[in-house]
Formats: sequence, structure tokens, C-alpha cells
Amino acid sequence: MKVALIQQTYCDDRQKNIEKLTHNIHKCASSGAELVVLSELHNSLYFCQTEDVDNFDLAERLDGASTEYFGALAKNLGIVIVTSIFEHRAKGLYHNTAVVLERDGSVAGIYRKMHIPDDPAFYEKFYFTPGDLGFNPIRTSAGNLGVLICWDQWYPEAARLMALNGADVLIYPTAIGWDTKDTAEEQQRQLDAWMAVQRGHAVANNLPVITCNRTGYELSKNGNDGIKFWGHSFVYGAQGEELSRLGEEEGNMSITIDLDRTEQLRRIWPFFRDRRIDAFGDITKRWNK
Repeated sequence: MKVALIQQTYCDDRQKNIEKLTHNIHKCASSGAELVVLSELHNSLYFCQTEDVDNFDLAERLDGASTEYFGALAKNLGIVIVTSIFEHRAKGLYHNTAVVLERDGSVAGIYRKMHIPDDPAFYEKFYFTPGDLGFNPIRTSAGNLGVLICWDQWYPEAARLMALNGADVLIYPTAIGWDTKDTAEEQQRQLDAWMAVQRGHAVANNLPVITCNRTGYELSKNGNDGIKFWGHSFVYGAQGEELSRLGEEEGNMSITIDLDRTEQLRRIWPFFRDRRIDAFGDITKRWNK
């Protein structure tokens, strides 16, 4: 499967963001990509830097303008697209949702972000209700896509459940960056940890991992220092080998991944055969002491 990731900067003009994405999606499709992955909440600036009720006006219905637009684009180009929206599910009920569009423009499926952070400049609990759809891959003509979102990246349980439910690949639309007050050493430790934990998901599940992050500096609305999104979108193979990676620059990345390797690797590294499922009951507890 040939997959492409779009790593770009965003501005406070929704239409300009979508036009820029459209241009890049066309470029990816012309390079032969069957699957194109966009970053988290790609239609706007990362609004979760502040708690502001006016930001709820950015939300849209599942069958809204974004789904219609990117669905038509997927159909026109004959590709599968992983998009991200601020979902307005009901009055006062909102989710951080990935919408996967099939080659014919239809909605192949959705995933609602399960793990919701609440950290300085990442005030997502103010906006998003945790997902209620579980960890189920989305079946598409490009394969069974184990779509998770950003903060889900740090949880091996989420990756494992996607694998157990038949995912061919793990995909993480992302918006993560540095606190500009952190030292260069701390920033590097955070970046290294972020990549290492996802590489571990690839190894432990014998699955390719695709992570698409935004990049660029986004100032906070309340005058705080803002976030420097670190980019570094990447693709790891099913043994954790780095297949491709960007730096902090904007860019499109295309790579062919071999989905057949999962079967080959699970024969020689039988992690799923040797799992002690009889002894894992305590994993569902918050703490065991």
C-alpha cells in the first residue's frame, strides 16, 4: 500500500487551510498514493490552547461541510483519506473525531478520540467528550485502518486492542509540540519518547505505524507563549524500522508499506500466541494497590 502524509502549518483562515490541504492531497494522489493521512484538527489552528466557549462554533456535524468536501475529493482522485474534525454530535456534546473517506466518497467509518488530555495549552477536556466507539479498525479498500488520535499514542492498550480487532496498520493523526519555555534538552527528550513509544507499538503488534503531525508555531489567543508543533511525521515498519520521517519542515511524505510482513513476522515472533490472557485481568483496574 502506498501511503502519503501531509505535514503542514495552519492559519486562522479555514478556507486557506483547506485550499492548502487540497493542493497537497492532489500532489500526493499524483504520486500514486492510495491512502492520504491528514493531521489532527486540520481545518483550523489548534484552538485547545485556551478554554473559550466561542471555539465551539468551530464544530460541525459528521455529515457536514468537511465530510462532504473531502469525500468529493476522495472520489475525484480515487483515494482513501483520513480526515479529522471537531464533531458536534448533539447540543453540548462534542468529540475529536477522525472520519475516513472511501475511494467512492462515502464514509468508511469514524473513530472518536478515547484518551483526552488536559495539560497547559492542551485543554482538550474542556472541548471533547471521550469516545464511545472502542478500538475498532475501519475497513477500507486500502486495508483495515487502526485509526487512533494523538494522546492515544501513549497507550499500548489502545494499539493492542486495534491489533486484536484486525488492524492492518496503526494510524495517528496528531497535534503535538513543545512548550517554548522548556529547555532544548527537555524538548529533545519529549520528541525521543514520543517516537520511541510508537515504535514500540509497531514492534509489539508487528504492524506498521503511520503518524502525521502538524508543524509550525501557533500563538495562543490569550497572549501566552503558544506551541511550537514539532512535526517529525513518520512511518515505522512492522519490526519498528524507520521507513521515512520528516523534520520540522512542511512537506508531503510518500512511502510504500508491505502489509504482508505482519503475517511473516508473527510466525517468527509469536507474541500473540504467547500472551498470558489468563493473567491480564488486572489491566482493567485503575491501580492494583
